Amino acid sequence: MAAEFARLSFSARGKTVGWLMALALLAVLTGCAGLPREVARPPSQAITDTSNTALGRLAVAGAPDAQQSGFRLLPLPPYSMHARLELARRAQRSIDVQYYLLQNDETGRYLLRTLRDAAERGVRVRVLVDDLYTAGADTLLESLAAHPNVEVRLFNPFPAGRGRLLTRLAASLLDIDRVHRRMHNKLFVADNAMAVVGGRNIANEYFMRDAGANFIDIDTLVTGAVVPRLSSLFDMYWNSPFVYPIESIVQVEGTPPQRRQRFEEMTWDAAMWAPQTPIERDLLGYQALAEDLDAGTLSLVWARAEAYADTPHKALGPREERPRVAADAPEGVLFNVRRYVRAAEREALVTTPYLIPGRGGMESVRQLRERGVRFTLVTNSLAATDESLVHLGYRRYRPELVRLGVELYELSPKRVEQSQRFGIFGSASGRLHGKSAVVDGKVVFIGSLNFDPRSDLHNTELGLFIHSPQLAAQLTSLIGFITMDAAYRVRLGPRGDIEWVSPSENGGGPDVVQHEEPETDVGSRLKLELLAPLVPESLL
Repeated sequence: MAAEFARLSFSARGKTVGWLMALALLAVLTGCAGLPREVARPPSQAITDTSNTALGRLAVAGAPDAQQSGFRLLPLPPYSMHARLELARRAQRSIDVQYYLLQNDETGRYLLRTLRDAAERGVRVRVLVDDLYTAGADTLLESLAAHPNVEVRLFNPFPAGRGRLLTRLAASLLDIDRVHRRMHNKLFVADNAMAVVGGRNIANEYFMRDAGANFIDIDTLVTGAVVPRLSSLFDMYWNSPFVYPIESIVQVEGTPPQRRQRFEEMTWDAAMWAPQTPIERDLLGYQALAEDLDAGTLSLVWARAEAYADTPHKALGPREERPRVAADAPEGVLFNVRRYVRAAEREALVTTPYLIPGRGGMESVRQLRERGVRFTLVTNSLAATDESLVHLGYRRYRPELVRLGVELYELSPKRVEQSQRFGIFGSASGRLHGKSAVVDGKVVFIGSLNFDPRSDLHNTELGLFIHSPQLAAQLTSLIGFITMDAAYRVRLGPRGDIEWVSPSENGGGPDVVQHEEPETDVGSRLKLELLAPLVPESLL
């Protein structure tokens, strides 16, 4: 799920703008609740001595030197979830979890139960979740927090109307400038020694467990020098004034033992839905992480790396009101993505599910192309996206991107389903969710940043920049699987109109050229046209 607050303000998951009028009236009649003023937030920091943990010892065992970090790309969902679960099962001192979305579904409950089991072994567990999509998880999360060694905190929470997303919006409409600023970071750290970073949230659709649609995404396992930096970025959020202990926001019912029993009852059947341990090697030839951990050796790519996160003070409001903590300050993710991409000398390859380059982004693309830099963009088609309103913003720039010579690809759900390489999707639709970049075949970006105004202005983000030709080659190969097997190539036709090109289904005939948004019907396209004048780009 990648929907954002502002997009919901216009679509409300398929509802009309009329919802806003009703909610606004309700807010005026009932008033808006405020956040609690006096809240105890006991500060805590990541553990510093990892040498006495099994993960800590293994993390440094194969390092060429103390300045390098180890990486293993996790393109396949089962391997990515397996990595998180194995780190949680083997952690001995601490687990830090930070996500934009942690869903109360089979995937979310199984992971939370695994974290509970770690806490019962004496492991300190800190869970930090953005509050936008916790409406169905309040009871689950506060029951988890009743366990010794577990703390759960919410970023920028909604103080009232917590039962449903729409009632949350209703109770917060007069506070909209605050609550539409969200924490989009995604981070999992065990024993301050190993981590998982990337684009995946914790929900069925990110791990190939949704019957309708699942995401193509990318994470990476991380060890070595950059992990303490990732932990310090977690601490920056955990101890910030924009984070609230869940007990200060959610009504707690029952004694701690009763709450712990409630958690047990809510998750007892999680084992029935446990993710299967991968038994084959993945697209890059890696076996399941557990096998490496059992053997005491890790197959990794070692490289120098940097980690950046936006300041949590992004929740304060418009950039001009907080010049000291601007999103484009040196520590910000977007600032550094721009820095590396603009410095490209030969080629830049970017994947993003939501693409709205804006004037600044278009100028950067124009300058790169004028210097002869090859520029490739991979994003969702209208048929693939879970955010059709964002597609409105993207399509305004699409013709100019192609005119500038950008190699533009859009994911095709139909081609995903037909591809043997993507057979893991079965009959479920495929959607792109990976946020990555490769610059000059030697610098890799993996993180949570979308290339749209919301990531720029309103959401906080986290990202890694890895200096490794080997990792760059691996990621380029993975993206190539998408462009070759699962996407349309977008071009301009003879009359300057957009065309979508794909190989013939039998592989031997001429390319298939389409002149309307592929795999969509007239009704969905018409609906989008009617909404277009109502959606300001800055909120997408």
